[in-house]
Amino acid sequence: MPRIAVVGSGPSGVYTAQALVQQTLVPGILVDVLDRLPAPYGLVRYGVAPDHEKIKSLQNTLRSVLEHDRVRFLGNVEIGARGLTPERLLGLYHAVVYCVGAARDRRLGIPGEDLAGSHSATDFVSWYSAHPDAAPAGFGLGARSVVVVGVGNVAVDVARVLARGAEDFRPTDVPHPALGALADSAVRDVHMVGRRGPSQAKFTTKELRELGALPSAEVRVEPADLALDPAYAPARAPAAGASQPLAAVNRRNIEVVRNWADAPEQGRARRIHLRFFLRPVELLGAGGRVRAVRFERTAPDGAGGVRGTGTYEEIEAGLVLRAVGYRGVPIAGLPFDETSGTVPHLAGRILRDGVASPGEYVAGWIKRGPTGVIGTNRACAKETVGSLLADGARLAGRRIEGDPVDALRAAGHHPVEWPGWLAIEDAEAALGAALGRRSVKIPDWEGLLAAARGEAGPPSPT
Repeated sequence: MPRIAVVGSGPSGVYTAQALVQQTLVPGILVDVLDRLPAPYGLVRYGVAPDHEKIKSLQNTLRSVLEHDRVRFLGNVEIGARGLTPERLLGLYHAVVYCVGAARDRRLGIPGEDLAGSHSATDFVSWYSAHPDAAPAGFGLGARSVVVVGVGNVAVDVARVLARGAEDFRPTDVPHPALGALADSAVRDVHMVGRRGPSQAKFTTKELRELGALPSAEVRVEPADLALDPAYAPARAPAAGASQPLAAVNRRNIEVVRNWADAPEQGRARRIHLRFFLRPVELLGAGGRVRAVRFERTAPDGAGGVRGTGTYEEIEAGLVLRAVGYRGVPIAGLPFDETSGTVPHLAGRILRDGVASPGEYVAGWIKRGPTGVIGTNRACAKETVGSLLADGARLAGRRIEGDPVDALRAAGHHPVEWPGWLAIEDAEAALGAALGRRSVKIPDWEGLLAAARGEAGPPSPT
């Protein structure tokens, strides 16, 4: 009976497992879903903002796949640790599909980026999502002004979390230390800044509109910023200079931003400032900490990009979060394209020196780059599974060892199987009850592994 390893338990990995067990060409396939973390669901658990309950409910769909009688979850298993190389893993399975996402954030590459108070939005999201790799010290929110560099959905999430009242997060699973920091936050102004205009921003309209629905914050937009966008124009005038029709989402975004620019100030406790056509050129510091960001004003270059104008502006900031994209991380033993941040492939088949490697596949962001939404991973997984099934006769003839779990344990790994994950869920529910809240995430490796072993002990708020 064919046994397939899927590395990564986020949406792309689970959709790959689902496609494998639902197909009928090769009956009886067994799938092990391996993950470095002891908890499943990837970015759905550790990347979706805690107040996005509808998106987080996708965990229920992923859960139904991981509970399939031919799917086995094996958490706390890291490729590259304890001799578990891709070559060794392929000796345990008929095929391996890598669905490891894009874990590294992109840097700005400007002076001052390493000042204290300058972080990636990825680190901030990991902190409020209780990722066990997040820095234990977390984030102090003593700055009154924050700059978020980027105008995609991650930037929108970060700006919304910073501008929202802590009581809004009390019913969520946000870790208790993060909830306390949000309650004590001094943040009053959040500047979300992009180097191009609103017609080219990457946020989706639904997420954008959520900024305007916050009861304790108002959105401010500089009309002068919008006037630079060739696609922006009042309803009475044509969109001069627009080279091609805008997609529907961009038209809706323009309309939302226009309404905010025209709205009077409301005097709320916090403000989200949407700024456009500003390119960061330096983080300015004082006493080793960031105090402001220096931007160059940009303008459309007529070819879909922007050019510098030689005019500069400073925005005060005691905290700077960059949200300018993700990038794949190489896995030792697999080929990697440094330019694209992906594993070279042909329809999901991993290419080594331009030749398909028998039994090795990719799906998700490590295959195509950090593009699309969660649902995009379903079609991506189906393409890869189609390639794997087309290779089925050749793969079925490969000789593999016995149960991979035995080999993993013999090598010193301690897989967290599904009952261990359920024990983590129970421990998080107990922690929430002890704090007078709903289920609250355990934010550290030691706590997660102890819970998986049934050794969580009395709940602790830290």
